[in-house]
Amino acid sequence: MTEDLFESYKNELPAKLISDLKKEISKHKLSSKQIKEIVEKTKKEFEEAKINSGEAIGIITAESFGEPSTQMTLNVFHFAGVAEVNVTLGLPRLIEIFDARKLPSTPSMEIYLKKPYNKDNKKVRKIANQIKETTLKEVVSEFTTNLLKSQVEITFEKEKMRDIGITPKSLITILETSLKGTIVKEKGSTLILKPKTKDYKLNDLYKLKEKAKDVFISGVKKITHVLPVKTDSEYMILCAGSNLKEVLKLDEIDTTRTVTNDLFETQSVLGIEAARQAIITEAQKVIEEQGLNVNIRHIMTVADVMTSRGVIKGITRSGISGEKSSVLARASFETPMKHLVNASLTGEVDYLNSIIENIMLNQPVPIGTGLPDLVAKMKIAKAKK
Repeated sequence: MTEDLFESYKNELPAKLISDLKKEISKHKLSSKQIKEIVEKTKKEFEEAKINSGEAIGIITAESFGEPSTQMTLNVFHFAGVAEVNVTLGLPRLIEIFDARKLPSTPSMEIYLKKPYNKDNKKVRKIANQIKETTLKEVVSEFTTNLLKSQVEITFEKEKMRDIGITPKSLITILETSLKGTIVKEKGSTLILKPKTKDYKLNDLYKLKEKAKDVFISGVKKITHVLPVKTDSEYMILCAGSNLKEVLKLDEIDTTRTVTNDLFETQSVLGIEAARQAIITEAQKVIEEQGLNVNIRHIMTVADVMTSRGVIKGITRSGISGEKSSVLARASFETPMKHLVNASLTGEVDYLNSIIENIMLNQPVPIGTGLPDLVAKMKIAKAKK
């Protein structure tokens, strides 16, 4: 009976809405009459939520962002206890999202873990240490240039190396691979670096020491800082820096929830639909953190426009605004002379289908009551005989 009822609303309600209704109704003991009432009320709400034909949704969306954004603060948030880790919030972040900047000013990741790793603080810290990009200088207590023996001596900290799961043997292998043309030897808790060539200068020894400091030894590249955080029921890891592709390869990571704030990285790893969702999530996060309220459908409209071509396009003169079919609409945004001259040279035609170009020409705009045309059907008068 219930299935037949939902089947009858198949063409009147979206499949997602019907699925959610089924899920919620199954939690309660309801009669067929009550279920029909709920479905009818949902249908009414859905119909009322629809936008009217001819409504200028682009302008309403722009206003819905423009007005609250005037109340936004220009702030940068610091992770508690980690001074080096910043997260851009407020208006600068919103501009960054809608301009579709290739690199966010403060790339970051939220890494979620599978069970049982997300329940144990020690396991989380161990995984965080293994994720963090570690260079040689971070596990070394002292770099010394021994001029008498013409060599660089490195004193490493065994405890730090144990934390990231690196042994002196594997460290030697990494250094030999990274520092080509260098002899690497172990002497107790010290490593000795020496150029293979005999005709090296003192300056070459100094360069070798500086180059060795930045040798990547473990972790995920670009993840510069990690911070294990306890949420309501589990531990997760906040990261400064982003490398989604490599992080998702780790066995302990929950690949269904781990996200980055880098839109283009999301697109290249997970596809355009994931990038669309990332735009919605990131914009919503910024707005909510400022204590403001913008209907999610406005955010979805912008996200749809930005990703409808299969790639992320910013609302800029080189993106969406620069690709409008109307030359007058393009000229009204930025660099008008360039657009008008190019259109003149190519003999471009403007069909005046949108709002801006009609306002420029002082004509009724094709929205609302200006959208329909009145066509009279005239009777042909019969000629008298």
